[in-house]
Amino acid sequence: MLKTTPLYESHQALSAKMGAFAGYDMPLYYDEGVLKEHEWVRSHTGLFDVSHMGQVTIEGLGAAEFLERLTPSSFQKKKHGRAQYTVLTNEGGGIIDDLIIARLSDGKFFAVINAGCKEKDIKWIQKNLPDDLKFTHLEDHALLALQGAQAEIALRECFGIDASDLPYMWIMDTQIEGVGDVFISRLGYTGEDGFELSVPNDSAAMVWKKLLDHNSVKPIGLAARDSLRLEMGYPLYGHDIDSETSPVEADLSWVIGKSNTGFIGAERVLKEKEQGTARRRAGIRLLDKGIAREGAEIRDSKDQKIGGLTSGGFSPVLKESIGQGYIESSLANMGEKIFVNVRGRNIPAEVAAMPFVPAKTKSMKKRAA
Repeated sequence: MLKTTPLYESHQALSAKMGAFAGYDMPLYYDEGVLKEHEWVRSHTGLFDVSHMGQVTIEGLGAAEFLERLTPSSFQKKKHGRAQYTVLTNEGGGIIDDLIIARLSDGKFFAVINAGCKEKDIKWIQKNLPDDLKFTHLEDHALLALQGAQAEIALRECFGIDASDLPYMWIMDTQIEGVGDVFISRLGYTGEDGFELSVPNDSAAMVWKKLLDHNSVKPIGLAARDSLRLEMGYPLYGHDIDSETSPVEADLSWVIGKSNTGFIGAERVLKEKEQGTARRRAGIRLLDKGIAREGAEIRDSKDQKIGGLTSGGFSPVLKESIGQGYIESSLANMGEKIFVNVRGRNIPAEVAAMPFVPAKTKSMKKRAA
């Protein structure tokens, strides 16, 4: 039986088209459809229910050092409120999951993990957790993503919260009247300016409704969330990254901290960072009609297979087919002419820079990393 989020009845009231995702019954789209929803987020502001994702905290004096064991990133010098995109690595240097970790205080961190990886992530963290650290799964909290150009205005006009000084990839602990303590982080998976709001389950429907009452905000389903993240070239776990793929192959070397050499799987990852890899994740843009989908072969001018697509689809903004996948590193150069085989037809394509669409996230301003 599928699980539901605290906003299930709210989606039903909006006649959402529901579907199974990561063991949950989730809204795929609402009455206007996927294309309109995608365009609305790019031009206005959309509200997503992402409560199926996992929210956890790790507390204790050695929490930063522990996270540097679980991930390749550096946390000991992170400022309070700073968030970091990173990955959990296994013993073989593969990716267990990608996640966002934010520092709340000296000894407390907050993390959001993918819904499909939630159970295995929690088991992995608990397996490696030192006795003097406390791990908490925040099952009593929902997560809402407010994404788009008017997100900051909607947050202020709906709840009186001024987030104008909160830059991208930072988090604040604040309060909403009638709700209590909430975490609000300036991030998201659309490339637009926006926020994620962690609120108690019993207040989620009220917060959801109040935001939707704002004239710039509309509900958006998971289908548009996927097309939005594809335009940004963000990887999707289980498709673009997995337990066999290293951060270096995935073109995520930038998450590796300069001084972190003791993380799980470091031997493979650091060797690949220094010597390179046989394949690398790259953006793909079709140069002719056709829709590139996951699983399509990538070929060279001699019709030899050189890789495969792990994500693909139509870009509503660019009006063309885009994707990402793994190809031989020697050919993963921007502008390299290749072919994508779609239903037996080789469609001309090229290696493209990601993101495909410029990000509109708020700058770091004067705050240092």
